[in-house]
Amino acid sequence: MKAGINLFSLRTLLQSEEDFFTTLRTLAEMGYSYVQISGMPWDADLFARGSKEYGLPVYLTHAPMDRIINDTDALMKEHEKFGCKNIGLGMMSVGTVADEDACKACIGQLNAAAERMQARGFRFFYHHHHFEFYQYHGETVFKYMLKNAPAISFTADKYWMQYGGVDPAAFFGKLNGRTQCVHLKDYRIDRERGEDSVWLKPAFAPVGSGTLDFKKIVAAAKQAGAEYFFVEQDDACDYPDPLGEAKKSIDYIKENL
Repeated sequence: MKAGINLFSLRTLLQSEEDFFTTLRTLAEMGYSYVQISGMPWDADLFARGSKEYGLPVYLTHAPMDRIINDTDALMKEHEKFGCKNIGLGMMSVGTVADEDACKACIGQLNAAAERMQARGFRFFYHHHHFEFYQYHGETVFKYMLKNAPAISFTADKYWMQYGGVDPAAFFGKLNGRTQCVHLKDYRIDRERGEDSVWLKPAFAPVGSGTLDFKKIVAAAKQAGAEYFFVEQDDACDYPDPLGEAKKSIDYIKENL
């Protein structure tokens, strides 16, 4: 299976033009097939050059919410420079999600922007976390978005589904036709020791090194219409070798998926 990577995973390696190109070259050599732009300075011309030079198409981005809502046309023009038709948002703030009125108003604004994108042949993708499974009067924010924001597609994230308390494979049935982009990261329980106590808590992990059944999950995602699968390991840059963390995931995908 071909897979890409969300460059947010390697954000500390992307802060200069030279580092960006070096990182893309390394990812291509590892076997990655495409990328998502996130976590680095925005430069549409640079993205176009890097994508062409290293044969790594950009199939998704994360853009600032203000630009998505208030600068939609210019944002689409910039995406045209590097050939990307999928514009994403990383998240609504936790404070917004916790406030029912603010959250519903924000969803309405995002859906309106998504409609403008659809009219130009683009798609808007919302990347969820666990807090979209927060409920208003017995209905999750996620369910509200599915019912009331039909122009919004979702970057489905397996880790955050698991963290939010749903079965990742089963949940794809609710996203049929609205989840062409998928984030792959694994879920494990890590041990952390303090001075007087020990914690066992959820942690990010390279694909294949945690508890998620990726064969089952990927099959369900494809059945729901998924086209692009992006490795994402939020804490890869906390390790001594972030690119080594990225390699673990693509090696597993090439060997098992």
